[in-house]
Amino acid sequence: MTTDGEQQPDIEAQSDVPTKRMLSWAKNSTVYRLGRKMMTEKELFDAVSRKAKEKFEDITPAQVKATATFAVTFAHEIKGLDDAAYAGIKTRSAVRSGKSKRVIAQKLSAKGIDSEIAIAALEESNDLFAAVVFARKRGFGPFRRSDLDEQRKVKELSAFARQGFSFEIGKRVFAMSRDEAEELVLSGPQ
Repeated sequence: MTTDGEQQPDIEAQSDVPTKRMLSWAKNSTVYRLGRKMMTEKELFDAVSRKAKEKFEDITPAQVKATATFAVTFAHEIKGLDDAAYAGIKTRSAVRSGKSKRVIAQKLSAKGIDSEIAIAALEESNDLFAAVVFARKRGFGPFRRSDLDEQRKVKELSAFARQGFSFEIGKRVFAMSRDEAEELVLSGPQ
């Protein structure tokens, strides 16, 4: 209380600086999360922010931001975050599962990967290989088991377009023989 009878606000509750307990929790949370799966800076920041709001009742928005920023900084110090490595791994995996460069770029962007890092990772990807993998999964093009009529052709080319492949890539896959397509898949993405 002040001399005139007013209550003094609780300085700790209104502080923009996280408490020692919050920072200790942020370190433990970071180690736990990165031990379970590879994350981007944005994913870690968002996860720590969300959990901090649940864990600490009187946490201010500034404390949430400072705690999450501390977690990201700590993750870099222990070499637990590497957005370039993350982008490379996710890109190679997506190509092997039949995803186009366009779809991969959208997913990397949604994960908070910087556009320059995404572009560098996508340079290694091969849309033709990914399109052949996609065609094999769906039984399209050279992997088709039934005759091709105009309606089926439109349906298959539309599926390629929805997956982010260009019309030219779709036509190239359609022009391949089954042996050429199988050879391309077996040779792997180049």
